[in-house]
Amino acid sequence: MRILVSNDDGVYSPGILALAKAAKQFGEVRIVAPDVEQSSMGHAITASRPLRLKRVHLDSFEAHRVNGTPADCVALGMHRWGHVDVVLSGINLGLNLGNSCWHSGTLAAAKQAALLGSRGIAFSTNVSDSREPDFAALEPYVVRVFELLLPIKTLSLVNVNLPEKPKGIRWTRQSVRHYDGKVVPDKDPAGRPIFWFTVTPLEGAAEGTDRWAVEHDWASITPLRLDLTDEADLARALALSNTPATKVLGKRRQRRRSSATSSSKSKSSSRGQK
Repeated sequence: MRILVSNDDGVYSPGILALAKAAKQFGEVRIVAPDVEQSSMGHAITASRPLRLKRVHLDSFEAHRVNGTPADCVALGMHRWGHVDVVLSGINLGLNLGNSCWHSGTLAAAKQAALLGSRGIAFSTNVSDSREPDFAALEPYVVRVFELLLPIKTLSLVNVNLPEKPKGIRWTRQSVRHYDGKVVPDKDPAGRPIFWFTVTPLEGAAEGTDRWAVEHDWASITPLRLDLTDEADLARALALSNTPATKVLGKRRQRRRSSATSSSKSKSSSRGQK
């Protein structure tokens, strides 16, 4: 199995090496990751300048750093290797739960893999200001997640979050809740205006969600999909419509034909009168 490992914390993050070491027993591992931290970059891609790929020493792995985003790294890594069975992203220094899936660079690397026809699995864990995560303690759970997910080839995009001390693993859904979204004005040391965005949640985490699981010390596995269509709203919208789109188009074509026929008859009548 060919396993490409990337992240958004940068190629020298301890999390990416921990993930690569855990994946090593499942296949051949290569690392392609950003040269600097790209946290919260979302699924940005670089289109306005060329990218550079440089070999770096990272334990015993073939590793490269890229002056681009996590999505750039996965695209380059898959292109150069030719075929990749699965892309692993992380282990991110910080959880990616609920709404953070929208702007997470960690998850974007996994999404890029799915967009390119491979499989993507994103890993994230708790981090504090005082110490780094204990990756050695998390490794058995990372390996167990591999054992669960790799045989299920229909799972093309998965988000995994690991609490500091997991007591087990749970399948979950994404937590979706509202935030205050306040903008707090301030000033920098030179007196110039600056602004801070706050993201204080307005509701608690619902049971069965990724956030609820991690809050209760469960490792969370959340299957995701690329299709963002709200099927329920689409079904309601179609039900409210008097006529399906195909019938509307048919009526428009019929009206155009009728109009063309009437115009032709009018012209013929005018020539007869002359």
